[in-house]
Amino acid sequence: MDVNGTVAEGFEPVRDAFVRNFETLGERGAAVAVYRDGHKVADLWGGTRDVDGSEPWQPGTAQIVRSATKGVAAAVLLLLHQRGELDLDAPVGEWWPEYKAAGKERTLVRHLLAHRAGVPLLDRPLTPTEAADPVLGAAAVAAQAPVWEPGTDHGYHPHTFSWLVAELVRRVTGRPVGEWIADEIAGPVAADFRLGVPADGAARVGRVGPVTGEESAGALRTRPKRAVTDAYADPGSLTRRAFGAISPKPDENDPVYRAAALPGSGGVATADGLARIYASLIGEVDGGVRLFTPQTVELARGEQSAGPDRVLVVNTRFGLGYMLHGSASPLLSPGSFGHPGRGGSLGFADPESGIAFGYVTNGFRKSVTADPRAQALVRAVRAALTSA
Repeated sequence: MDVNGTVAEGFEPVRDAFVRNFETLGERGAAVAVYRDGHKVADLWGGTRDVDGSEPWQPGTAQIVRSATKGVAAAVLLLLHQRGELDLDAPVGEWWPEYKAAGKERTLVRHLLAHRAGVPLLDRPLTPTEAADPVLGAAAVAAQAPVWEPGTDHGYHPHTFSWLVAELVRRVTGRPVGEWIADEIAGPVAADFRLGVPADGAARVGRVGPVTGEESAGALRTRPKRAVTDAYADPGSLTRRAFGAISPKPDENDPVYRAAALPGSGGVATADGLARIYASLIGEVDGGVRLFTPQTVELARGEQSAGPDRVLVVNTRFGLGYMLHGSASPLLSPGSFGHPGRGGSLGFADPESGIAFGYVTNGFRKSVTADPRAQALVRAVRAALTSA
């Protein structure tokens, strides 16, 4: 396998781990980027652009990153709070009156970010076409009755997070969330990240699909495997219903679906774009823009939810929109915050070490929050820091 790119002195373990992912973990095409104190120290890519093709991965190849999108979307709400335009402790209904329906009038903005809103599912799932319509999505989640009292428990909102965030951003700013990200995050930071890919931007986006390989590394072990397996197998479980809020399962290679601005699952990015955004959250990137103040960083990674997750059926930890380091989603250190994408992708920042990390792949695995390929790369970053 030819691996392209560069690593700074001391970060050679990242290259070694990246190569091993292709040799032993079934990697088909992928890229990883690492920044330290706002400067790039690793930028690697290899394999094919398409999971089922032969065209080589190029430096600008982008992929859909699924739920790693959530970390960028969360930054929108936190930046609006930082600018004084949004109160995290105010009811969502203050900006979105229709959301007060069905017992949700006390839902706070922070509950949406911390997966405590109690609406991880829809009683009537949306088709992929309906899900791409922001008006229909917002109306569906606004009418949905919560399955637990908002704020009293937590459970991952895999799809409904999209409509919750997108509509709140629109109500507060008057702008679509994809446009806001482009103008206020990706543009100023010069990050290759898009939410909603237009037809003229599709050429750089690779085809994604499932892959198989060694399944042992990085497996979730916080509860008996049987409990997790049963939850995903049972059509009536909260787990299946939450992940089935869009049904049938959308074709992520469909240009129409990729054009949909779903901030919970539809972001398209290069590894560098993902890492660069996280670098900008904790410091200046290449001496330029910093997005989060130190106070907002502490908000992002301050624990809001912890313990048994009613949807994922493992112990999870969430800050405000970000997964935190723990058994379900190991990151670099206890102070890290970020978000994985189901099946592989991962982005996070670690303020104490100054590390920002982005990994994207075209080969999706069954893992939900701790993909073994991403975990191998995180361990390599940790080893590089330890030996420095």
